[in-house]
Amino acid sequence: MASRAEIGKKVRIERKALGHTQQKLSELTRINKTTISEIENGRFTGSYDIFERVLDAVGLQFEVFPKQHSLPHWDEIENMFVDDSE
Repeated sequence: MASRAEIGKKVRIERKALGHTQQKLSELTRINKTTISEIENGRFTGSYDIFERVLDAVGLQFEVFPKQHSLPHWDEIENMFVDDSE
């Protein structure tokens, strides 16, 4: 899943591509301009409903994927435990 900062960056890019200012997007979504700024700067921790309204206004949507775990390659494990003080 994308981080809040990555989502915010995509929102900003799409908003600008549509020719909207944050103020115009605020008027279209009825969401405070400060909240839109928080979303675009990756600092928004509010409701999903607000996020969804902003994403919808710029033509984006959330997607949920199963969490993926990545394990190191066998040859990388030894390097993870090397003592740097040697």
